[in-house]
Amino acid sequence: MASTIALNFSNNFFPVFAITILGATNYQVGLISSLPPLVALLMTIPAAILLNRASAQKKLVAMSALLARLMFLLIVFVVYLPSDSFQSWAFLGIIAFISVPNTIANVGWQTLISGMIDESRRGQFFSDRNRLLTLVGLISTLCIGIFMKDATESIIAYQILFVLAFGFGLLEVFYLLKQKEDVVETSDEQIKKKSMDWSIFKHSSYVWFLAAALLFNFGWQMAWGLFNIYNIRIAGATIFWISMFAVGSMLMQFLTFPLWKKWADKYSNMQVFIWTAIGMSTTPFLTVLSTNLYYLTLIQTTSGFFVSGTVLLLFNLLLEQSPERYRTYGITTYNVLLAFVAFVAPQIGIWLLDVIGMNMSMYISSGLRLLGAGAFLYVFLLNKNSIKKEKQT
Repeated sequence: MASTIALNFSNNFFPVFAITILGATNYQVGLISSLPPLVALLMTIPAAILLNRASAQKKLVAMSALLARLMFLLIVFVVYLPSDSFQSWAFLGIIAFISVPNTIANVGWQTLISGMIDESRRGQFFSDRNRLLTLVGLISTLCIGIFMKDATESIIAYQILFVLAFGFGLLEVFYLLKQKEDVVETSDEQIKKKSMDWSIFKHSSYVWFLAAALLFNFGWQMAWGLFNIYNIRIAGATIFWISMFAVGSMLMQFLTFPLWKKWADKYSNMQVFIWTAIGMSTTPFLTVLSTNLYYLTLIQTTSGFFVSGTVLLLFNLLLEQSPERYRTYGITTYNVLLAFVAFVAPQIGIWLLDVIGMNMSMYISSGLRLLGAGAFLYVFLLNKNSIKKEKQT
């Protein structure tokens, strides 16, 4: 909860801070989305090796989180640098550096939490956790929208926001250090076994899933920078409206997480995700139909319905499609390739914006998401045929 508030007080408002206070260009706004996954791409494997060599991971995770949150204080002082151009590039440099300790903290936290929660309780725990964190994020974002309603161009307001984010980051580190961890001694032989096993690519169902997931994520993530530019530059959204967009989406996610779980249990993760991906494909297309802020709030709210399904089902599909024996390698491969896509896609989105304009760029994003849904349908039919053949033999 502390981590969620810290990130909501910072990450959600980085684009509007960059545009309104630092005068960032469209290219630089795109880099806000692209730089963290690029650093994650470079750092994921070194982070995994570092964590594998540590017998106790809790302190390493906590100190990494602390270093990441300390960077919020540097952002506070960015506005005192000599020129607007230098300020915006310094801000992007800090964003990139934050991603180094963040990657270590995130990889380590996934390992820690998987060991803390018994497998029998895991499904219910993560469902409850997702809803609780969404509710906390909703309330904190709503508070920002109300209190900073008329402070979109106030430097002091952003500085207070980032200092508060740092304060909740300290609380996050405090609670991390309070967790109980079973210390496991790791031998050199065990470390060697945790290196990459390329035989994972011999499993055709996993490879097809990987291709479909990367295609869908490309279409999803190429619009991230475009949404920021459209909402702030074209529709003229202030901090209040940016908060309302986020609140509407999070409220819908909070209400619909149980529905997606219920439908996935009744049908299958893959079958339900196809419909989720189709729903996700409508958001960019519908967004550019109007600049009315009430309309955009409605679109962001309804998109939260499909975002909750995407978040819940895509991870379940990854576990489901990764061969059990090679699951660690399957997850690592997926995360590394996804980080690459998350770096490239927003940049291509910004490039398309300059070449063919906002509307056509959003239409392409919708088209690629829909194509991703088609790819998942192909994987579903492929798996269905393969199961049928196995039963016949």
